[in-house]
Amino acid sequence: MIKEIVIVGGGTAGWMTAAALARHLPEQCNVRLIESDQIATVGVGEATIPVIRTFNEGLGIDEQEFMRETNASFKLAIRFQNWGEVGEDYYHAFGFYGFPINDVSFHHHWMKMRKDPETGSIHEYNMPFMMSAHDKFDHQQFNPEAIESRYFYAFQFDATLYAQYLRKWSEARGVTRIEGKVTEVSQHPETGFIESVTLESGEVVEGELFIDCSGFRGLLIEQTLKTGYKDWSHWLPVNRAWAVSTAYESEDTIIPPYTRARALTAGWQWRIPLQNRTGDGNVFCEQYLSEDKALDQLLENIEGQPINEPRLLRFTTGKRNKLWQKNCVAIGLSAGFLEPLESTSIALIQGAILLLIRNFPNQDFEPATANEFNRRMDIKYEESRNFLILHYHMTRRNDSEFWNYCRTMDIPDELQERIDIFRHRGHTAHRNSDLFIEHNWLQVLYGQGVEPESYDPRVDAADPEEVKRFMAQMKNDVAKAVQAMPTHNETLARYCAGDLISKRQSKQSN
Repeated sequence: MIKEIVIVGGGTAGWMTAAALARHLPEQCNVRLIESDQIATVGVGEATIPVIRTFNEGLGIDEQEFMRETNASFKLAIRFQNWGEVGEDYYHAFGFYGFPINDVSFHHHWMKMRKDPETGSIHEYNMPFMMSAHDKFDHQQFNPEAIESRYFYAFQFDATLYAQYLRKWSEARGVTRIEGKVTEVSQHPETGFIESVTLESGEVVEGELFIDCSGFRGLLIEQTLKTGYKDWSHWLPVNRAWAVSTAYESEDTIIPPYTRARALTAGWQWRIPLQNRTGDGNVFCEQYLSEDKALDQLLENIEGQPINEPRLLRFTTGKRNKLWQKNCVAIGLSAGFLEPLESTSIALIQGAILLLIRNFPNQDFEPATANEFNRRMDIKYEESRNFLILHYHMTRRNDSEFWNYCRTMDIPDELQERIDIFRHRGHTAHRNSDLFIEHNWLQVLYGQGVEPESYDPRVDAADPEEVKRFMAQMKNDVAKAVQAMPTHNETLARYCAGDLISKRQSKQSN
């Protein structure tokens, strides 16, 4: 059994990995994490998708405490502006459209009934969509049988504070943090396996399994093992991001329960609302917009005053040829990066960690174990990649060279097949193991203006009057539930108020 595990790099990826290994591996496993205060973490993403709750719950983390310590807010959706056409607006919300009828997904029945003016928009049957549109949030657990709690949620938090929170959690459970910068990596002369790393101080840290969380540079997986990189920039052409934090304009500012992604001339701008500030950034393609002009564009569009200096990130979208090579596993930015859209980074970190634990090696490092890990991670990255490409490719914008390229570019065959299947009969061709399943694909396809030519033929076997009554009841139930809900601000104040919201409450009570 492997007992000596060395994680190179901290940040979100490093400390998520350390926490999970400390929680799920036997006590005799010694987990050490090397990080340097001299090396800043990237902290690209501060928004998540609902699978993060599975990770936190698996650790036994108290949600209220975690949210207070990371200034977290709730996230029900991503609001997309200007992606189909300039001026269009839709939510990718974390929940289902209505209920299935006779085992047929609701959207097929809606497609048949949509010409009736009483049917209304399909989004009126989606709880988190309507909650997001009205800045409402009620802290409930998902219940598939009740329309008012038929939704999921995620978090918007300070990634640096999350790493600090997990560091404290991990060290309390036996993880050892080693301060230092790695200057040398030693390999076995015959097998090429990593045997140790040497720090700037001269300290040598030996291990059996090495986990590379060193960020874009890939200190172990690439600089040492020369694994190679799959460049996906021909499908995901953005390659730069300016990031800055901004203050809220007033203490009464509404904190929306969603992340905003506003498409611009050569990419898009994010706005992530935390309890105490927002995270803002401009993701762009340097071939179509210079770094200086992109910074100007960002600062022109932010809604509050910057509270730090904007930071530029340079990257190439894609992934390593192998995430597991010899006795090294890359997790986080060292494994690959698909850009911040749809908040996939932390979800892919989580997926790699859980897959590593399920396929944890022995000292013989049986190749079949690494092969299975790599195969499954390839699927996760490619499925997430295709979902992101969908947003760019299914635009109707023709107002810039960037969008003309995205609209007309060749796309992966699997993605084209999914689009064709949806256009033909309204099916999403998703797999239940996918990170993004039917309701995710539906909301982006509908949001980008893709309309099916027909619906599932089983719909015609249902009594149309009965379906009409059922749909009217669903729409009414959603509207009533949303109207009765507290605002997102009110729920934050009651459930997990951080310092800023606590000060607001104190001032209001006085």
